[in-house]
Amino acid sequence: MILTRKYLNRRKLLQGLGVTMGLPMLDAMTPAATKVPAGSSPTRLAFVYVPNGINMAHWTPQGQGKGFEITRVLEPLKDHREQLTLLTGLTHNGGRALGDGPGDHARAAASYLTGAHPRKTAGADIKNGPSVDQLAALSVGKQSRLASLELGIEDGRQVGSCDSGYSCAYSNNISWRSDSSPMPPEINPRNVFARLFGSGAAGESPEMVTRRERNRRSILDFVLEDAKSLRADLGTGDQRKLDEYLYSIRDIEARIERASKGDAAKDLGLMQPEGAPAEYAEHVRIMFDLMTAAFRTNSTRVLTFMMAREGSARPYREIGVPDGHHPLTHHRNDPEMMEKVAKINCYHFSLFSEWINRLAATPDGDGTLLDHSAIVYGSGISDGNKHLHHDLPVLIAGRMNGKITPGRHIFYDKDTPMTNFYLSLLTNFGVKAESIGDSNGELKGLSELA
Repeated sequence: MILTRKYLNRRKLLQGLGVTMGLPMLDAMTPAATKVPAGSSPTRLAFVYVPNGINMAHWTPQGQGKGFEITRVLEPLKDHREQLTLLTGLTHNGGRALGDGPGDHARAAASYLTGAHPRKTAGADIKNGPSVDQLAALSVGKQSRLASLELGIEDGRQVGSCDSGYSCAYSNNISWRSDSSPMPPEINPRNVFARLFGSGAAGESPEMVTRRERNRRSILDFVLEDAKSLRADLGTGDQRKLDEYLYSIRDIEARIERASKGDAAKDLGLMQPEGAPAEYAEHVRIMFDLMTAAFRTNSTRVLTFMMAREGSARPYREIGVPDGHHPLTHHRNDPEMMEKVAKINCYHFSLFSEWINRLAATPDGDGTLLDHSAIVYGSGISDGNKHLHHDLPVLIAGRMNGKITPGRHIFYDKDTPMTNFYLSLLTNFGVKAESIGDSNGELKGLSELA
C-alpha cells in the first residue's frame, strides 16, 4: 500500500515567473490507500542512432533466445542483459541504391525511421516519408507538453548536396513529419533545457532569458517558493524524490553554463553553439540527462537522438582514434582500421549504456523508466565498408510496459523489413497504423505472449 498525505495531480507543474517545470512520478500522484496499478505509467519511445555502420563481428551475439553471448560492443550492458532484446535479420531496402547509384549514407539516415527510398535530389524537391517516431507523436503528442523531441550532436546543413547528389536534409535527419518535412535535431543543450523548463513549448521568453542570465540565476530560483510549498505536503519518500530531481536539474544547468564559458571549442577549432560542450562525451551525457528529465516529467514520450550525423568524419582522439570515423569504415579489411572502428563503436555504446543505467535506476510508478520504455539503438548500415543495409544492428532496451519480453536474441528471415518491427512498436504504443514504408506485416516474437 502507498499512503500519501494528499492526492497530487499527475499533471502538476512547478510554476514561477515565466517558468513552468514538470515533476517526476511521485507516490502522491497515486490516490491514498491504493496500489500502484500495473501499466499506469506512460510508455516512452526513443531511437538512438549511430552513423557509418558497426563492426558487426563485435556486435552480433552468438546463440539465439536467452542463451546469447554478450559481445565486445555490448559488454557495458552485461548487467542489464535481462532488459535487452537483440534482433538480427532486419533490412532497410529503402537504403539500397535501387538504381540510384552512390549515396548510401544519405539513404541510410533518411530511410532509418521511415522505411522509404528517398528521392535523389540536392534541390528543394526532397521526398522521403513520415517516420515512426512522428507517427507515434501524432497519436500521443497531446498528452505531454512536447509532442516529440529531436536531438543531435553535430550541426549539419539542411540544403545543398552532402552525399553523391543527395540533399543534406537526408544525411542530417532521421525524423520526418511528412514526405518533405524533416525534423532537424537540436544540438544545443541550452535550447533543449529552455524548451523543457521554460514557459510554454517554445521555451523561455527572450526577456526571461536575459533577466535570468544577467542576474546569474538558476531556473530553479523562479520556482523555489512553489517547490517549498509542494515539499511541505509530501511524504518523506516523495520529498527525497523531489530533492533528487531538483538537484539533477541544477546539475544539468550548471554543466551547460560551464560549457558556454569554456574556450575548449575554439582551441579545437570547432564551431559549437553557445551552451554545447566541445568535449564529445560531455555533450552526449548532457543530452542523455536532458532526455531522462524529459521522460521523468512527461514533457514528451517520444525522442530521437543522433549521436553523430550520417557520414560523420569526426575523429575520436580521446580514445586514441585521431582518424575520421567515416574514412575508417572504408577499411578494405585492414585489421588496424577495423580495430579503430570497433573502438568507436564501443565508445558510442558505452555512453549509451550510461543512459540505460540511469533509466534502470530511476523509479517510475510500479517500476523504473526503463521498464516503461522501448529504447531502440542502431544504425542504418551494418558493414560500413560494403555499405550493407541488411542484417542491421538492432537493440531494444526496456520492457515497453510489459509489451516486450527482453533478455533474448531473436533471428528473423533474411530481408525481413525493419518497418515490420516499427509497425509492431506502434501497435504496442497504442497507435494503429496500416503500414509504414515498405512494411508487409507486424514483426512477431517481441513478446513471448504474442
